[in-house]
Amino acid sequence: MTPPLVYNLFPRLVGPVTRWPEHAARAREMGFNWLYLNPWHYPGFSGSLYAPKEYDRMNPLFVPPGGDEYSLEPLRTALGVINGMGLKPMMDLVVNHTSKDSPLIKEHPGWFLRDDRGEVQSPFVRDPDDPSKITVWGDLAEVDNAHAADREELWRFWGSLVRQGVELGFHGFRCDAAYKVPVELWRFLVAEARRSDPAVQFFAETLGAPVEEVAALGEAGFDYFFNSSKWWSFTEGWALEQHEKFRRIAPSISFPESHDTERLAAETEGDEAVQRQRYAFAAGYSAGVMMPVGYEFGFRRRMDVVSTLPADWERRGMDLRSFVGRVNRLKVDHALLHGEGVLRAVGGTMGDVLVLERSASDAPDAARGWMVVNKVWGEPREVDLGALVGGEADAYRLCRVCREDAPRGGEPVPARLVLDRAEVAFVLPAPPADAVGEDGDEEDED
Repeated sequence: MTPPLVYNLFPRLVGPVTRWPEHAARAREMGFNWLYLNPWHYPGFSGSLYAPKEYDRMNPLFVPPGGDEYSLEPLRTALGVINGMGLKPMMDLVVNHTSKDSPLIKEHPGWFLRDDRGEVQSPFVRDPDDPSKITVWGDLAEVDNAHAADREELWRFWGSLVRQGVELGFHGFRCDAAYKVPVELWRFLVAEARRSDPAVQFFAETLGAPVEEVAALGEAGFDYFFNSSKWWSFTEGWALEQHEKFRRIAPSISFPESHDTERLAAETEGDEAVQRQRYAFAAGYSAGVMMPVGYEFGFRRRMDVVSTLPADWERRGMDLRSFVGRVNRLKVDHALLHGEGVLRAVGGTMGDVLVLERSASDAPDAARGWMVVNKVWGEPREVDLGALVGGEADAYRLCRVCREDAPRGGEPVPARLVLDRAEVAFVLPAPPADAVGEDGDEEDED
């Protein structure tokens, strides 16, 4: 199965749906096969994309000039063009809350959680390091998906939303705060969607959730979930421990930044080598990879679900389109990079160079390769590749995707390799002789 290569087109940054296809075309040129779109529904008083108020009405920011926000035809047309490019649109699915001024609160008061005074309750989160610190999202109303008085009608409402998304042209759903929604509801929604499209896929957003709550989602029917590798410094043990626990639940998707984080280029003062490092690492760490719009150009301005506008589009600080395309092709070309894999740090994680062995499975004879990461941003570092491949060097190829002149088919594996600063390189099984063209590059699959 082709791995999910997801481009997040943040709609507040690009504007009306008529503009979405031109950005989708750029994503397709870089080799992405999914286009993830944040919520497009009409928002509540805060204007947040994640405070949906009306579900059959478009956010005015995305309506073409002179259009009607009550008509979803422009969205359907845009999705049709995107599908025609070979990109699968992914819809953000928010079912754990609505805006606090949603008409659903009056129409279906029994659908919402209430506080001791009978008022609609807003979702909140406690700081794990200081439980006395509580963040409350006052623009949101928390839905009681587990115990609503007329739960069947509530679930039918969410089912109709999912079916509407499939009918409009979406082929997948990114499920916001999936761990806050009953497993039974997810199973219901997956079944509802697959009645319309048996190939539809569900992606769980579980960042910050306790391990046991993520584990509980193993029975929900998710195809993928998003992992936390973005925050790994390559040294602590938690990332590999988490990968080992979660790979048995479902394969995952890594990302170097998201619409919920600061821009990496802002955090590094535009260090292009680190920008390359974190994307290449994300692609090799797990089954899939996601990148938000603007990462390829080194954008520094954080995306905001309330305030970002097309005027916030930035001048390019760098152009990584060819690099991203190389990484995406590498992931598609090599079957070892398709699944979640089994990861092991060769020699531990404390040195300047991280060597991650990636095996296809737990089987002793499973295919394996290595991802080699120079953790040092400022200087080259040397690594002994001969010790990894032993007498089987001819069975592997060295793929230095961070370099612009890197051949697609890789190069012979040297005994020792000097990594550029912040470089990520891959040592992967050599393709069969009949899969390599005259120029040494792997031939495209149909």
